[in-house]
Amino acid sequence: TKAANAARAHAMRGVLSPGGTRLAPTEAARRPVACCFERPEQLQSRSVNKKMSKANTKEQEPKEQKSMAREILEMVFYLVIALVAALLIVKFVGQRTQVDGHSMDPTLADGQNLILDKISYRFHDPERYDIIVFPFEENGKKEHFIKRIIGLPGETVQIIDGYVYINGEKLESDIYGAEVMKSAGRAAEPITLGDDEYFVLGDNRNNSRDGRYPEVGNIKRSDITGRAFLRIWPLNKFGLLKHQ
Repeated sequence: TKAANAARAHAMRGVLSPGGTRLAPTEAARRPVACCFERPEQLQSRSVNKKMSKANTKEQEPKEQKSMAREILEMVFYLVIALVAALLIVKFVGQRTQVDGHSMDPTLADGQNLILDKISYRFHDPERYDIIVFPFEENGKKEHFIKRIIGLPGETVQIIDGYVYINGEKLESDIYGAEVMKSAGRAAEPITLGDDEYFVLGDNRNNSRDGRYPEVGNIKRSDITGRAFLRIWPLNKFGLLKHQ
């Protein structure tokens, strides 16, 4: 046919090479043809890489989960340690307390915040003029009083004409009383303290419920919560408290 004859003639004329020269039919057939497909070994390598990548991802996920779990456990552990340390400090070392009332004016004012020293009395006895905190209970209501130690164990305390006498001698070093006491209370008669007892007064002597009152009485050493030694609020009054 005409179409077959044309095709045969075209093949006999040859085809153009990339450089523009004509190639013989046999040479054109032998010339390799560029292909966009990848070689089998390349496909196989790419497949292996993908599998390895997925395997590595699967291996990393458990490691990340373990790492996160470990961080959470460590955080919980440190929080528990901090909580236990705080409880031990509050129970055995020191704690914050707030002044309620005016019985210690002018030394301590209502609303001021203090830090109690709860450890020093484990190494030495309370001393005269120490400011201490002790529990007080009345009608089922529990609270804490803050007063100043005036009489020590074994001493005899008496208030005469508004002044404190220790073992029959006027306590000249008592400079903390805001004014002369109007009421001696039970200290109008000599009070002899036991081996572990202390007599306390508030610095605001005429506005203080203290050792002169029978319901307060003498304070046993075992009942002393701690010694007030640092005022932390207000900031303009920040500093150590004077005891001696």
